[in-house]
Amino acid sequence: MTQLDDLIQTAHKLRAPGGCPWDAEQTHESLLTYLIEETYELIDAVQSKDPEAIKEELGDVLYNVIFHSDIAEANRQFNIQDVAKYMEDKMKSRHPHVFGNDAEKEEFAAKTGEDVMKSWENHKKKEKPERESVLDGVPLAMPSLALANKVIGKAEKLGVLEKGQSPINVETEDELGTLLLAIVSAARVNGIDPEMALRKATTELMSDIRKFEVLEASDAGVIAEER
Repeated sequence: MTQLDDLIQTAHKLRAPGGCPWDAEQTHESLLTYLIEETYELIDAVQSKDPEAIKEELGDVLYNVIFHSDIAEANRQFNIQDVAKYMEDKMKSRHPHVFGNDAEKEEFAAKTGEDVMKSWENHKKKEKPERESVLDGVPLAMPSLALANKVIGKAEKLGVLEKGQSPINVETEDELGTLLLAIVSAARVNGIDPEMALRKATTELMSDIRKFEVLEASDAGVIAEER
C-alpha cells in the first residue's frame, strides 16, 4: 500500500459506520466551502514560495478530492479510481504529440506551448460535441476578475475582441495592481460593488459573444447553401 492508499482508507474509515459523525454527514454541497477555502490557501502558499506550506495545502486539496470521491462511492456513482482513470485518459487523449502513435505524434507535433493549447482546444471540441458555444463549460461561479479574464480570452479567440489591444496602457504587474486598487477605491467612494459591476460587464460581453456565434453560424449556413 502506498501513502495515497492509506489516505484513501483513512477517509473511508472516517465516513463509515463507527467513524466520525461529522464526516458521515457531509455532502458534495456542504464541502464546497472547504474546497474553495483550501484552494485559496494553496494559492497563498504558492505565492509564499514555501515548499512546506505548498505541500501542506496540496494535501488539504487532495483530501477534498478523496472526500468527494468517497461520498460518490457510497452513493454508488463512482470512486477515486474512476476519477484517476478519467484524468489519465483525458491527459493522454489531449496530448497525442506525447502519447499517440507515430502518425498522431507527427500530425499533432507541438513545438511551443501555443501549439499545445490549440491542439487542446480542438480535442475538447471533439470530446464535447454537445457544446454549441465557446462559453459552454465556463464556470460562472468563478470570482468576477477570473471570469472576466477567461471570457476575454474566449472573445479574443473568436475575434469579438482584438487580441493584444487594450484601451489602457499597463506594462507591469505593479502598475496594474495600482490601477486595480484605484478602481476599487473609486467604486467604494461611489457606493458601487466592484465585484458585481465587473460581473455585469462580463455578462454583457458573454451576450455579445453568443450573438457573434449566432451570426457566424448563420453566415456559414448561407455560404453552404450558395455552394
